[in-house]
Amino acid sequence: MDVPRQLLRRVRRRRERGIEIAVSDPTLTVERGLERRGASLVIGIDEVGRGALAGPVAVGLCVIRASRRAPIPAGLRDSKMLSEVARERIAPLAAAWALDSAVGLASPQEVDELGIIACLGLAAKRGLGLLYGRGVDVAGSVILLDGSHNWLAPALSTPLNVVTRVKADRDCASVAAASVMAKVHRDRLMIDRHADTPHYGWDSNKGYGSTLHMEAIASHGASDFHRRSWLKEPALVSTP
Repeated sequence: MDVPRQLLRRVRRRRERGIEIAVSDPTLTVERGLERRGASLVIGIDEVGRGALAGPVAVGLCVIRASRRAPIPAGLRDSKMLSEVARERIAPLAAAWALDSAVGLASPQEVDELGIIACLGLAAKRGLGLLYGRGVDVAGSVILLDGSHNWLAPALSTPLNVVTRVKADRDCASVAAASVMAKVHRDRLMIDRHADTPHYGWDSNKGYGSTLHMEAIASHGASDFHRRSWLKEPALVSTP
């Protein structure tokens, strides 16, 4: 007898620093519940690059119809739980699985001017605009947002049905897929920019504050791709 996937949450065990951590497969349990309550579509949303010192903040959006009988891509996880190789493999599978998907961005300059929370909303709004332009019924959808804070609502001129859920990137397949697609998209942008300024090491640190990155900022100053408001010391903010 076939058993629904959500009832077969296979728990894997991995060791980190000697501690066993349970890792569960994401499912569509939450998304199906939203659909039963009237959602025409569910748009899972997650952000990446929030804590980086350089580069844009990216918001991934994954559109699904939970009742559609399409298997969740094998190995799908929250992007933070996957290696770079695994993310690159899974991202196109996630995009093919989704009814539609998009990644919205907010630039480092916008982060400096508006603040990171406002830019999460701005990036998501841009992603929703891409979906709307391709015919997605955004107004009739439920937005499933990772976390407990609805940072999307202040960015919207027209209110949408937003549901927040802590650990949605871990538990909800639509949000996990959004996180992987956003992470791969942003990582590729940082790798492309690495060729112009290789001393910052963006091909490996992706704009986060690694030791090499911080030393390079101290030596070379900040670039136009840095979030200057996040670099508190004057010597780091100035560009030679």
